[in-house]
Amino acid sequence: MTSAENLRAFKRDGRIVIVGASLAGLRAAEVLRDEGFTGSLTMIGDESAEPYDRPPLSKQVLTGWVPADDTTLPRRRDIDAEWLLGVPADGLDLATNHVRLADGREIPFDRVLISTGVRARPWFVESEAALDGVFVVRTREHAAGLQRALAAGPSRVLVIGAGFTGSEIASVCRERGLPVTVAELAPGPLVGALGAMIGDVAADMQRAHGVDLRCGVRVTGLEGDAQGRLRRAHFDDGSAIDVDVAVVALGGIRNTEWLRDSGLAAGVWGIACDTGCRAMTLDGLITDDVFAAGDVARCPNPMYEYRLISLEHWANAVEQAEVAAHNMVSPQADRWPHLTLPLFWSIQFGVNIKSVGVPTFADEVAVTQGSVAECRFVAAYGYRGRVTAAVSFDNAKWLDHYRRLIETAAPFPPPCPTPDQPAGMKPVPVDFPGPTLLAQGATVVVTGNDPGERRVTAAQQHR
Repeated sequence: MTSAENLRAFKRDGRIVIVGASLAGLRAAEVLRDEGFTGSLTMIGDESAEPYDRPPLSKQVLTGWVPADDTTLPRRRDIDAEWLLGVPADGLDLATNHVRLADGREIPFDRVLISTGVRARPWFVESEAALDGVFVVRTREHAAGLQRALAAGPSRVLVIGAGFTGSEIASVCRERGLPVTVAELAPGPLVGALGAMIGDVAADMQRAHGVDLRCGVRVTGLEGDAQGRLRRAHFDDGSAIDVDVAVVALGGIRNTEWLRDSGLAAGVWGIACDTGCRAMTLDGLITDDVFAAGDVARCPNPMYEYRLISLEHWANAVEQAEVAAHNMVSPQADRWPHLTLPLFWSIQFGVNIKSVGVPTFADEVAVTQGSVAECRFVAAYGYRGRVTAAVSFDNAKWLDHYRRLIETAAPFPPPCPTPDQPAGMKPVPVDFPGPTLLAQGATVVVTGNDPGERRVTAAQQHR
């Protein structure tokens, strides 16, 4: 048969397995059916519930506005799939094209999509992590348990880690009128993601809302009573506080251990892929039948020097899933690259924070619109004279403008598009704590408006 006939046969009778009953997994399944795949479709998930939305867990669920069970993702269409839930995948055999489950079953496939995502990083001392009152937030069971603990009115909550999730939880605590201490090893909240300048803004915002923010300190131990309930937390500066609830918000661990013997280039940073979401082997070869999408996928981004980047963003999971699903059932000439810029949002202390691009790929940052003092502004990020990202505080309507600047390799600092340019605007070093993504300079600009036509061309360097 010709390649076209083989593809038609695969779309009619092929077997696709999606490992990870997640946002990315569900969206990919819907796109596969939309694109005419009528073969066997199997959804594997380690949780017993069907796919649900995670962003509300650290926002609406903890405030009590939305019950945890009401976060199930809506269906765009019937996907006519076999659901294997509550049993995690335990191995992938590319020689025989089987997914092995933890209960010993083997599920055959012709093509497989991996969307196993991340899990919460636990507290490092197992006995302390098991204390009544110590939480992580990743699943809706986690969120429901923490919501009940907060509703009970603890005397003080400790949040360990001031990234986006930790900061959102601190915001919820203050909204509930609960005393909260936030411990962060970095110089300020959000510094690892957005740099020191934004970290200073976030720190001022937290303290203005009554958060006991302690930066540059490490929590060394959690102490329980004889009944196994959390009572105290100890810090490396010798101090200690009484607490009833501690939330460990130290980031996530990508679920790739089950791929250890698969031959795929999978590790702590995710699964290495090409821009078409095809997984890479340990030898650096691209596979034809293994794809990845969502938090676990690590794809090169041409706008950031083809660095392999993995993102824990809602929009990224959806867009990668759509690209992966399309490419799984399309001929080589019709496949799409995943070129969409990362977009992220968070609500903290009544302020809507949004970002576009990759802020960590920058050496300078400048406030280009609005007022930092009023917590309503836009900050643009640049690397070697090119705009690479932007972050807005209660000023998100301008992010599309900055997205176009990033995609067209516009000079940094960019001109302000409105009259609210701050007086004396001057770029400052972005100042991230630890390694960044810096390298030789931007190489491309993006053309086209939709996945079918979006491509890259060489960029003129701004010096």
